[in-house]
Amino acid sequence: MKATPAPTPTLMKDIAVLFKLRLGTFVVLSAVLGWFMGADTIAFVPFLKLVIGGYLLTGASNGFNQIIEKSNDAKMGRTANRPLPTGRMSIKAAATWSTVAGVLGLAALFDLGIRAGMLGLLALLSYVLAYTPLKARTGFSVLVGAIPGAIPPMLGYVAATQRFGIEPGTLFAVQFMWQFPHFWAIAWVAHDDYLKAGYRMLPFKEGRTAASARQILLYTMLCIPASLLPWALPGGEAMVGDTALVVAIIAGLGFCVPAFRLWRNLEVENARKLMFASFLYLPIVQLTYVLDKLP
Repeated sequence: MKATPAPTPTLMKDIAVLFKLRLGTFVVLSAVLGWFMGADTIAFVPFLKLVIGGYLLTGASNGFNQIIEKSNDAKMGRTANRPLPTGRMSIKAAATWSTVAGVLGLAALFDLGIRAGMLGLLALLSYVLAYTPLKARTGFSVLVGAIPGAIPPMLGYVAATQRFGIEPGTLFAVQFMWQFPHFWAIAWVAHDDYLKAGYRMLPFKEGRTAASARQILLYTMLCIPASLLPWALPGGEAMVGDTALVVAIIAGLGFCVPAFRLWRNLEVENARKLMFASFLYLPIVQLTYVLDKLP
């Protein structure tokens, strides 16, 4: 029997892939939790603007990223079926969708306040104009990419409070440090595929080595002290209590387990476990912050 050919994705499914909507949910969740860290009351309309603006801006960033990386995406198995490499969507159409999403997303965030809007603009520009072109040139791009990747919780807090300060800075620091083991776990799993496009995303250019695994373990361990910053604010102004302290330490130690195993045996399976652990670790810690803040 002949295999039934896979159905051609619809336009809406292609837009969802272009915008990486599933990833967008994770990004917007961190912005929402940042909002709840700063908000005293729930104002539905501003909250909705944050969610919609966050989704649209994340989608625009991913869309422009895929436009720039179209030729490289065609070389990798994990991205070859995206709408641009396959020709299902033209660059002009992708640019139009991404521009519209970017403009509407920024409009929603600027309507929340100039500070929130500027953070959104910074995230978009640094991701598209700095991280994306650097990706094919140097592993240093992971550091650059960690900046827009860590903005969402800070943006959510600033949108709720209309002010900068050390408090949103600690939320930024937590997510910034998390970016490294998260990115590197993905890079370890996808290393062979990345090489087809000339990407060297692991800490050392030699690739899957003990040196790279050791650095991944180190940065995973550093997530623990980073996660304690909202508890350790000076002057008795802690954002969270002792429950968040305990949960952050336990979650951090659990996060370190697959990183330690990766360092011991350099196996892709442990990198994959670290990757999945990263998707659990951050929401657990951030949600605990919010719950521990409640009276």
